[in-house]
Amino acid sequence: MRLNASAPPRPTAPNRLPLVLTAVLMLVGGLLLALPDRAGAAADVLISQGRPATSSSVEDSTFGPEKAFDGVSTTRWASAEGIDPQWIRVDLGPSATVSRVKLVWEVAHAKAYRVEISADGTTWTGLATETAGNGGTDDWTGLTGTGRYLRVYGTARGTPYGYSLYTVEVYGTAGTTPPPTGAFTVVAAGDIAAQCTASSSSCAHPKTAALAQRIAPSFYLTMGDNQYDDARLSDFRNYYDKTWGAFKAKTRPVPGNHESYDPAGAFAGYKSYFGSIAYPQGKPYYSYDQGNWHFIALDSNSFDDSAQIQWLKDDLARNTKGCVAAYFHHPLYSSGGHGNDPVSKPVWQILYAAKADLVLNGHDHHYERFAPQNASGQAAADGIVEIVGGMGGAEPYDIETVQPHSQKRISGTYGVLKLDLTDTTYTWQYVGTDNLVKDSGPTYTCH
Repeated sequence: MRLNASAPPRPTAPNRLPLVLTAVLMLVGGLLLALPDRAGAAADVLISQGRPATSSSVEDSTFGPEKAFDGVSTTRWASAEGIDPQWIRVDLGPSATVSRVKLVWEVAHAKAYRVEISADGTTWTGLATETAGNGGTDDWTGLTGTGRYLRVYGTARGTPYGYSLYTVEVYGTAGTTPPPTGAFTVVAAGDIAAQCTASSSSCAHPKTAALAQRIAPSFYLTMGDNQYDDARLSDFRNYYDKTWGAFKAKTRPVPGNHESYDPAGAFAGYKSYFGSIAYPQGKPYYSYDQGNWHFIALDSNSFDDSAQIQWLKDDLARNTKGCVAAYFHHPLYSSGGHGNDPVSKPVWQILYAAKADLVLNGHDHHYERFAPQNASGQAAADGIVEIVGGMGGAEPYDIETVQPHSQKRISGTYGVLKLDLTDTTYTWQYVGTDNLVKDSGPTYTCH
């Protein structure tokens, strides 16, 4: 049942209720509070606070989905305005049991919405449905549901704006994993700066840069072909620097094949523009740590370089972090125009043997995610998750031959990857330049 918050009734004149009636009322009130379907029942334990959250969109980076689960009554999640449907989702951990969901709406509320639960983030079961919402506080009690993910799915807005929630509180029994720690966000994209500027409405990299900056991650990483067509230093200054250059100091790039086309010499413009940012260890490949994650930036133009391969093996042997992500330009698997690139297979074999978790690539100008697999393309529970994120601004490529284990493909929609990582898990969203989430990945646990 749903309990709506309302003002208490006006009291009668003081001290006029008979003592016996007062005692009866107190007893009945105590019994009502003890019932399991009443708000505030002793069995209700808050299990959602601080858990990882995602949403279909955000109005801007100050209204992220995590704000609805931070325990602060003055912060809120807000979706993009004027678009239905929209949703907000929380990861409760494996096999959580839900008995109550409390929603505190901002003025921008839902007229119609569903509260749903899912074991895998794909198949959803309804827990509650609202068709005549009027905002304020909705307290759904007496619920029965088990799963990992809970979402509020808005289908009709109550105002011309979007959907906005100060609080989503989920009560019940938590899953078997403790709340993750060390959370941070990374924005990633490849194939970025075409030779155009914001003066052209069809120019995409100013829009992806604005989106990336709104997300405000801990840092940015790029998966090559940062600048088109020949990646001259003058091109970097005239195009990339005007958009993605706004956060160059927080960017961790790798080169693509277009960086090698510079008439002044392979990577001359790339190296001059990024300097030690791209060559922190004196080579176009390097590694760094954030939280419990080890990131490896590789130059896939020279995977036949024995020095880079030996460095990779040594770097992985030294690693002490529990989660590993590698990124480079050429994907081993892709359903796009370039297709699979076997040049990356030896590196995948090394990464797989070291129990790496995630590989990010560009080169093909589309978005695609794959289920975990090994270097031979076999599905594997301990396999690597690959994401192609080549929609940073260059002209899109069509999907041509769908590869095994490809789970989602999007072409023609510019955007960035928003990676949400903790000490033990990772998930992501592909966010379009319209601020809408085009795809959400599962939540994986690091190997």
